Formats: sequence, structure tokens, C-alpha cells
Amino acid sequence: MTTSRVRMIAILVGAVALTAGGGALADDFGAQNGNDGPLSKACAGLPSQATLKNALTAARNQPNGGFNLDMWGTVVNRDGVVCAVAFTGANRGDQWPGSRVISAQKANTANDFSLPALALSTADLYYATQPGGTLYGLQHSNPVDPQVAYRGPAADFGTSEDPMVARRVGGVNVFGGGLALYNSAHTLIGAIGVSGDSSCADHNIAWRTRHGLGLDHVTGGVGADKSRPDNIIYDITPQPGQQEGVSPSGWGHPECSPNATMISTTLPAIGP
Repeated sequence: MTTSRVRMIAILVGAVALTAGGGALADDFGAQNGNDGPLSKACAGLPSQATLKNALTAARNQPNGGFNLDMWGTVVNRDGVVCAVAFTGANRGDQWPGSRVISAQKANTANDFSLPALALSTADLYYATQPGGTLYGLQHSNPVDPQVAYRGPAADFGTSEDPMVARRVGGVNVFGGGLALYNSAHTLIGAIGVSGDSSCADHNIAWRTRHGLGLDHVTGGVGADKSRPDNIIYDITPQPGQQEGVSPSGWGHPECSPNATMISTTLPAIGP
């Protein structure tokens, strides 16, 4: 057998093994989406696709200080498994296509870096991840798995059959739009990510969506407002010679518009 033929066989065998292995890793919960299937158990207490879509649409239709754009939303469980993906427009092209995966990144980030007693929104992470910040480089950790993010037919994106569902997509995003989810027992059960408008509007919409889902029984955060402990913090002030300015709290986020900033102060208080 020639060397080139041996090499070709090795490549083919490796490709088959990689495909099989990737499928096994991605399909942690298989295709069982029924009431008694593994995914149903993994996503217990989290919203269905229809429930997410309704809450996201209601939040998007309120003034949010952005461009009045349609949105993507993703919910993950505490293990980072995607449980639901939805959009607010009439079809998937009514929202920025790139925001589908960004919404999943935000959900993954809020889940990955929140704890039972400390919720960190993606907005909270902005300042600390800038050059010279205490968490600089965090945004490059836990990258998106492209085989999960872009698999399957696009016609299924944002539906109950979205190919990200039942899989871990990963990703880190450090601007507004991701929030941890806490149930009425104050248990951290996952996170939501919202994307499709300015980052500040994304945060406002995510906050109202979480409130509409009744999963905002947050136990604590880095914000001074105890009724909104993981709210976006607008305290970055310009300083000569420093492009990003200075955030006294260390958790600041840039302002997008005066309206978005004002709205953030009137968002619903967290659940009791």
C-alpha cells in the first residue's frame, strides 16, 4: 500500500472519529424533547420556547432606550445547556442574524460568572475586562463552539427546533444583555441572554423579560441598589489619557443614550 493511500485512509478514519465524537459531545440530551425526556428534566423550571418568546416580545415592545429593533433571546440551564431560543420579529431575518449567537453567549456568560449569592450581569463585566482591568482576558475564555452555534438548517433558528437546544454553545460576552435566573426559592437555575439592539437596550429588555418570567429572585450583586443588585451601572467618567474613563465601582458600563440610562433606573425591582 502506498504512503499516499495510507495517509488518505488515516485522514478519512480521523474525520469519521471526529464527527462521531463531536456528535456524542453535543448531543448530551439527544433529541428527546418530550415531557419525560432528558432535556425536559435538564430544563425544569426554565421557560419553554413559547413562554420565552412571549415574555421577550412583551419586553421588546416597551420603550427601552434603543433603536426599537427586534430581538433574539436564549435561555441556558445551570450547566450551560441551551433550553430555549426565540426571536420577536415575524421571521428570523427581522433581527440581526449575528445576534442569535450573541444572545447565547450572554446567557452562557451570566450563568458562568454568577453564583447562588452573587449575580453578575454581562453589563457588570464590561469595565473589569478592559485592558488593565482586573478581569482583562475573561472575554477570551470559554469560546463559542461553532459546531453547536451554526449547525442545522437556518430555518429552525429561533424555533423550538433550534439546533443549539440541548447543547452547550459556550461563549463569553461582556456588555449588557445577560442576566442570571433565580427562581422563587432563590435558587440559581440558569441565565438569559438578549441581543439585537444597543447593549444598553439589550440589558433593559433582558431585565424586563426576566421579570416577566418571574425568575428575578436575585440574592445579591455588585450594585449599590439592593432592589436591582445586578442592574447595569453607569459610573464610567472620562479621565484624560484613559480611553475608557474610570469606573469608581469597578463594574461600570458605557452609556448608550440618556433615555436608556433613565429607563435603567425605573426597571422593576427584583422579586422578593
